[in-house]
Amino acid sequence: MRRRLVPAALLLPFALLLTACGGNSSADTGTDGSGSVTLDVGDQKGGSEAILRAAGELENLHYKIKWSTFTSGPPLLEAVNARAVDIGGVGNTPPVFAAGAGSRITVVAAWHGTSRGDTILVPDDSELTRPRQLKGRSVAVAQGSSAHYQLVASLKAAGLSLSDVKVKYLQPADALAAFTSGKVDAWAVWDPYTSQVLQAKQGRVLTTGDGITNGLTFQVAAPAALQDPKKAAAIKDYLARLRRATAWVSDHQDEWAKVWSKDTGLPYEVALASVKRTNSTRVAVAVDKPLVASEQQIADAFTELKLIPGKVDFADFVDRRYNGDLPPSTTPAKG
Repeated sequence: MRRRLVPAALLLPFALLLTACGGNSSADTGTDGSGSVTLDVGDQKGGSEAILRAAGELENLHYKIKWSTFTSGPPLLEAVNARAVDIGGVGNTPPVFAAGAGSRITVVAAWHGTSRGDTILVPDDSELTRPRQLKGRSVAVAQGSSAHYQLVASLKAAGLSLSDVKVKYLQPADALAAFTSGKVDAWAVWDPYTSQVLQAKQGRVLTTGDGITNGLTFQVAAPAALQDPKKAAAIKDYLARLRRATAWVSDHQDEWAKVWSKDTGLPYEVALASVKRTNSTRVAVAVDKPLVASEQQIADAFTELKLIPGKVDFADFVDRRYNGDLPPSTTPAKG
């Protein structure tokens, strides 16, 4: 069927790259800058590196950034815990699972955006029209990802629990193959995968995370890097650049989509849709008490489901030294 070929072909080069570089967790993608200090940065497809490069924020670096790309947040944070990565960008749920596992991670920066790109997708020809109809159906999701909590919260809002559906824990490339071949009834995922499926007319949105999830994304650092004065200074500069680049995206959506499309191999229409739906809405915010409380709710939800072994005190996993004069985490998203 033609239905399954378009998106699979788009993700195939990326999936092969990850496999060729040692499994489906990460791939080294190069180095920027110069100097005696090297910051090992974990990234996801179309993430920090793409935004920084498009905004011109990788120029005049007085330290090196070595990039590694990961399929999702959980394996990235495994690398942070192992000190293979100094800092990396993830969604709102991976830090909770990492904290629950006793990992050595620290949230140092946050952005608040819309949750419209966080979706539960169903095939175009699916009979499902509302989340409550997911009862007894199979749903693909990356375990411990932001989509994992969105699935839990969306089911709860519909009067269901995670035990009411058949959860298939799959990374995006595998989930895409299962979704487009009809092996699962739905897929909980994030942008740019949402935009990719919608633009290719491979599926439609059953529900989004708007009003369901907190819309937060994070930069998470290794405590050892924060304890190193030179690396801590590099992290401060890196975060300042990332905040400027994120603000730049809002005013240069077409320009950034073109660069991002070229860098990732995504069609321009997919990149632009993701920019408009998700990336351009993000506002840099402080790591503050409301943020900790919101993340604590996620942690408690997974503890109750026994997907996290015990109580997590999320306040123990944040560092507010880089907040500066940033607005509170409850600041509305753009757009």
